[in-house]
Amino acid sequence: MATKRISDEPAYLLHRYDWSESSLILEVFTRHYGRIALVAKGVKRPSSSFRPILLPMQALHIAFGGDAEIRTLKAAEWQGGHVMPTGEALLSGYYLNELLMILLARDDPHAGLFDVYANVVQVIASGHGEVLQAALRAFELLLLREIGLLPQLDAQTMTLLELAPDTRYTLVPEGGLRQTHPGDRSSLSGAQWQALQTSIAQDAPFTATLRACAEVMTELKPQLRALLNYHCGVGTLRTRQMMIDIQSL
Repeated sequence: MATKRISDEPAYLLHRYDWSESSLILEVFTRHYGRIALVAKGVKRPSSSFRPILLPMQALHIAFGGDAEIRTLKAAEWQGGHVMPTGEALLSGYYLNELLMILLARDDPHAGLFDVYANVVQVIASGHGEVLQAALRAFELLLLREIGLLPQLDAQTMTLLELAPDTRYTLVPEGGLRQTHPGDRSSLSGAQWQALQTSIAQDAPFTATLRACAEVMTELKPQLRALLNYHCGVGTLRTRQMMIDIQSL
């Protein structure tokens, strides 16, 4: 039986591993096929046309084939756009990739999440640092919603009672949204949680979620970090620890 070949597939490179002296195993996020593994044969040779193309946070169109769990990369074309980010922006991109590597199963398509990822990469590469944190919070929320790990943000999780607009609530692992005392600085009001729920429920949610997160990103960050660490099964993500280490220097 002939192996299936996929062509002109939008993709981003998430991670790469050495496979042999001349080849790499690539973890790639594609729009229609989800996270897949590919072998890029001969890519480490100086003459390989793949060498300047297979970089993280660069929009690609790829072709691949094969029936095994690890398929074979046949072609890759850079779609242009931006140069590689540096500094905090680069680490932020690696952070997105680490989340996708841990939380997405292979061969599980998430076309909407792929579009959100592409939007966040554009923010990262734009150099507009003032919106970077809001974009990261928006991605975290939309990722958690996409894979079914985010509770409804307009009701208390345990009771399903509607949130009171002026009452404070906190998002906690396993407990979902629960009421907290007014002095808790990491909590959000019911009205703020409801605004977030409205934003993520839209058909094209990134812009609306970005705006909603910009209003509450300081309070939202520790809650989302705790929830993500819980579901990733780690105390601190590797890229987050790297950011902490660099800041301490």
